Amino acid sequence: MPASASPHSIGIDFGTTNSTIARLDACGQVHLATFPFLGEIIPSYRSVLYFEQTQSPSGIKRAHGWTGPEAIEHYLHADEKSRLIQSLKSHLPSKSLTGTEVFGRRHRIEDLVARILTDLRKHTEKQFGHPIRTATVGRPVRFVGADSEEDDDYAVQRLREAFTAAGFEQVDFEMEPLAAAYAYESTLDRDQLILIGDFGGGTSDFSLLRVGPETRKRGRRPEDLLGNSGLGLAGDAFDARIVRKLVSPALGSNSEIRSFNKILPAVPAWIYANLERWHYLSFLRTNNVREILKGALARALEPEKIEALIAVIDGDLGYQLHQAVQQVKFELSRSPQAEFRFRDSAFHPTIDLKIPVTRTEFETWIAEDLAAIEHCVDTLLKSSNISPHQVDAVFLTGGSAFVPSVRRIFATRFGAERLRGGNEFTSVAHGLALRAADSFR
Repeated sequence: MPASASPHSIGIDFGTTNSTIARLDACGQVHLATFPFLGEIIPSYRSVLYFEQTQSPSGIKRAHGWTGPEAIEHYLHADEKSRLIQSLKSHLPSKSLTGTEVFGRRHRIEDLVARILTDLRKHTEKQFGHPIRTATVGRPVRFVGADSEEDDDYAVQRLREAFTAAGFEQVDFEMEPLAAAYAYESTLDRDQLILIGDFGGGTSDFSLLRVGPETRKRGRRPEDLLGNSGLGLAGDAFDARIVRKLVSPALGSNSEIRSFNKILPAVPAWIYANLERWHYLSFLRTNNVREILKGALARALEPEKIEALIAVIDGDLGYQLHQAVQQVKFELSRSPQAEFRFRDSAFHPTIDLKIPVTRTEFETWIAEDLAAIEHCVDTLLKSSNISPHQVDAVFLTGGSAFVPSVRRIFATRFGAERLRGGNEFTSVAHGLALRAADSFR
């Protein structure tokens, strides 16, 4: 076996929304683990858990839990939704949020993360054909909700504890944008100074570093990394803006009712806030919310919109709604205009949304987010004492790397001809596997 790889050259990108895992084989080829989901085979594992409780004829209650794609499938097929937990990575920096209660039992955040990682490890072991006990794991430059390096260190400590509980004996952490850089480096025939932009579900991270065959041959040095920067917003924030500005108005967020000769909002704003994260919609299926919406429907000036909102909540269609949101975001990345489409005529004939939207409107909605990304990039360049013309290439990875207004930030500063991409959803795991081989060597 070549010295450049070992059976344990495993890279794991544990993400806020999705996780991916890769292995570098003895021939230097990177292989991604794949997972079944709704009749397809996909290269990502949803970072979620779903719990249900059943009762036996004798009255004994038992809790059942699933993770990843299997969790989503059980959630979608359940007539009565139970407890879906996701975005656990975003809670790791919080010292006040230590855990949550599920069916009367307290679970620590670390243990919930470990449950996902255990299933991910076991599935991958079966696919790759050997035990997995060591891995190089990605971490963001700045975790969502972290206000200091101390918060980031605390998040890494909790993540390490989760990996240990999941059966990993050795875990090395690497910055996610650096991992993407190693994936890009494998395509180079000469050294370059590059800027990496890694856009995940919860964070946007940037690194400025020197990479290439000569750098790798002589061995990496601390001075090769000129700087890191990051902020806690990315694709999830963009999706939330679409829901707030496009979807919620179609479901009555701007609708009004007449009450004692006064015009008032038809539905409280907090109900629409729950639409912005798809798994929060389940929390609205309560008698209190039903009574609120029943009263709003009776007095609304636009009852058809409130009726559609009721259908979305009663049908617990949060996942389907956000799939439609991501689809229109994807279409706006390819075309200057698109149509948001969300229909469920079979079971909820009141839901038939067709809303035209332009890329210009979308860019207006995310303007503050774009400004924050711009500031983060400019701050990194300034603190590293590097001017844009010194950067040879800009490698953008992650789902939001496809958004034209995001790409424009980098094209304006560095020139469109220097932008690079490829394997946007898996490059971090790919690079982590390469980094694991370097550590072994």
